[in-house]
Amino acid sequence: MKLYDLKAGTNPRRVRIFLAEKGLTIPRVEVDMPGGENRREPYLQINPMGTMPVLELDDGTHIAESVAICRYFEELHPNPPLFGTTPVERALVEMWNRRMELEIARPLQDAFVHLSAYWAGKREQIPEVGKFAQRTALARMAWLDGELAKRPFIAGERYSIADITAQCGLLLGKNTGTPIPAELAHLARWFGEVTSRPTARA
Repeated sequence: MKLYDLKAGTNPRRVRIFLAEKGLTIPRVEVDMPGGENRREPYLQINPMGTMPVLELDDGTHIAESVAICRYFEELHPNPPLFGTTPVERALVEMWNRRMELEIARPLQDAFVHLSAYWAGKREQIPEVGKFAQRTALARMAWLDGELAKRPFIAGERYSIADITAQCGLLLGKNTGTPIPAELAHLARWFGEVTSRPTARA
């Protein structure tokens, strides 16, 4: 078993934090994305989408997409539970994880792609799209701040995959020009706590 990884990638970081929370260590293969390794063979045989992470099992099966990889490990190693333990908890974690992907991580990623000099010449950039995404992300941060006034973690009383998704998205925002506004005290409290966990630097 091995994980095709990208150290600076937001989605690979989700998987690494998840594995660290489980206390699991598996061999990793760093994919040279700046050098274009992910856009040519043989990597495209592993994942035709050209993205990371990808988990390769011992029988040659390839599992792409970070949440799918995390679900696989949750089935094998259910403790500590990061997807909930009851039908209601699982549904709430699923709901909040999806919201964090769509309402937090996605607009922050779009702002980065369309506004950052890093992507100039690598991806088509539409500054208006980036600015809209940035405004959307800031509005969603304000909404999430209100939610975190009610509970310690995003999906309830326990740290979960939803927190991992949000912390990775917000870390990208912090590092690329869309940080958490200072007045969002509840979101800042939560972000400080989750990024202080020993697993946050996985």
